[in-house]
Amino acid sequence: MAAAQEEEAAAPPGGAEVEATVMEEAAVDGQETEAGAEYSWPQLRFDRPPRRLYHFARQFRHAASAGSNSGGENFLKGVKWSPDGSSFLTSSDDNSLRLFYLPEEAYSAGEHAAEAAAGGEDSYGAFLHVNEGEPVYDFCWYPCMSLSDPATCVFASTSRDHPIHLWDATSGELRCTYRAYDAMDEITAALSISFNSTGSKLFAGYNKAIRVFDVHRPGRDFDQYSLLKGGEGPTGIISSISFSPQNGMLAVGSYSQTTAVYAESNMEPLYVLHGQLGGVTQVLFSKDGNYLYTAGRKDPYILCWDIRNTVDIVYKLYRPADTTNQRIYFDIEPCGRHLATGGQDGMVHVYDLQGGQWVTGFQAAADTVNGFSFHPFLPFAVTSSGHRRFGMHDEFEEELNLAGDENCCSVWMFSSSQET
Repeated sequence: MAAAQEEEAAAPPGGAEVEATVMEEAAVDGQETEAGAEYSWPQLRFDRPPRRLYHFARQFRHAASAGSNSGGENFLKGVKWSPDGSSFLTSSDDNSLRLFYLPEEAYSAGEHAAEAAAGGEDSYGAFLHVNEGEPVYDFCWYPCMSLSDPATCVFASTSRDHPIHLWDATSGELRCTYRAYDAMDEITAALSISFNSTGSKLFAGYNKAIRVFDVHRPGRDFDQYSLLKGGEGPTGIISSISFSPQNGMLAVGSYSQTTAVYAESNMEPLYVLHGQLGGVTQVLFSKDGNYLYTAGRKDPYILCWDIRNTVDIVYKLYRPADTTNQRIYFDIEPCGRHLATGGQDGMVHVYDLQGGQWVTGFQAAADTVNGFSFHPFLPFAVTSSGHRRFGMHDEFEEELNLAGDENCCSVWMFSSSQET
């Protein structure tokens, strides 16, 4: 069920307007702006702390209902920018996905843009609110999404006891479903989902198996691949899927502490990687496709693997995450130079991927930062924070105990070399 939110929600900017803004900024910076020219990602300056442009907290706390999984209290579980940078999508414990558009003034925000306070009223309301009715296992954007083409404005989600849903990001309507059935002809839910790079296929992770749906043929038709070929593949639930942007490979992580790499064309197994201390919760390829980064549950290290030589781990990136079962997302900036990750300490930690050195960190929340996502072309990032709390069933008591920077979502602006 979906609904548009209150009138103070940021309205979606026109796709052509967003594109024009980016081209204008590129022209100011001396870049080529002819049709087809590639936009240059701004060089972020991590010697300065980022500024919080927008902040959201109250609408998540007040959303708790009988459908919440935390005894009446809600908290965020992750956040992801849309591929065109026009909006971001949050997942929370009240079984809901909320879509926030980036206000038009954000595209021209300069170095002296006003900061949002981590308390008081939210910067604005969500434009869409989709409730799945059951806990959301995973969600992802259609990779070719662009506001200038409404047909591409969709995102997918999977939740307990439900088929995979494809939602319209402009209306909140359900476009279609992708259904998998077990041996008893009952719907079985995917635990992880990801579109391939071209957006033609939707890959879904199950227990010891991957099912592949044709995006243009919703329903119950799919190809199924067992991951136990030769006894070397993952033996547990497939918790994360990532596609290489360059070489036709995909990586799958499982709760059996194993990551496996396959050829996308035929799901032929290529490599099996061991070394995570807990069940793998996220896998992500580098922008050039030569490296793979993996993280696990109750494991304080993100591991870096060289896909061209998988004999040993290249390096480890530390983050405080060794006492939580939460999935803590990390992301790589579009130019591929830095990786940023949340942690239990409320910090965002940034690493230089050329050698794995820690670069900087900044306080993003007062509780666990479980989501981090770089904007695809502007010097922005978005974070989500929160964790399960017990014994706080009274709404007034909750307001007294939770500060403005707990159970919250924030949009951050980094200084960049393009600023004057």
